[in-house]
Amino acid sequence: MTNHALTVYWVVFAILLALVIFFDRKYLLLRDKSKAQHPPYSFSRVQLTWWTLIVFSSFISIIFTNADHNIPQLWESTLYLLGISSATTASAAVIDSGSRAKEAENPSVTMAQDDESDGFFLDILSDQTGVNIHRFQAVILNIVFGVWFISKVTSKLNAGTADINLIMPDISQNDLILLGLSSGIYAGLKLTENKTTPPATAEKPANTVTVSEEQPVG
Repeated sequence: MTNHALTVYWVVFAILLALVIFFDRKYLLLRDKSKAQHPPYSFSRVQLTWWTLIVFSSFISIIFTNADHNIPQLWESTLYLLGISSATTASAAVIDSGSRAKEAENPSVTMAQDDESDGFFLDILSDQTGVNIHRFQAVILNIVFGVWFISKVTSKLNAGTADINLIMPDISQNDLILLGLSSGIYAGLKLTENKTTPPATAEKPANTVTVSEEQPVG
């Protein structure tokens, strides 16, 4: 039964991951709204998709592997986790919408997401100025906590934990605060990502001699 439960988990995970890849390729699910031919990946969308994939895989596999197909209760911390990711995505969308409105009024405003994609990891780790530490920190934290969450769920499925409400881990308050702060710093600094380029001015070439027209003598 335990091997069956693990198989169900990874099958569900693979199906959801395949759907994410399909919708990204067809509808740009993980990309910024951009004028670029190949829009860059959005950190906030990737983060929300990452935790949705992990939590939903756990939730669905628990339902299908317990004998009565009962629905497990979600810890409050799990809901907060999804809420942090959703709030980050919503904040990023509001910031981009405001920047786009400024761009319409002032052509000198350039949007960071209008740059061409440099690849998945470089896109989520960097803005127009390159790779920066707050994005790097947020990516590392989300990977570490995500892998930890998956390992807890799979180990309890493998052990055949009887209480389905105890299979998904309860994340501590301090860990949630850490993830929330990391996402908040990302959203706050995203305000500075879109640049304003000073309008170009025509400069007089150096060492230019002004020649006046010779007036006719009358």
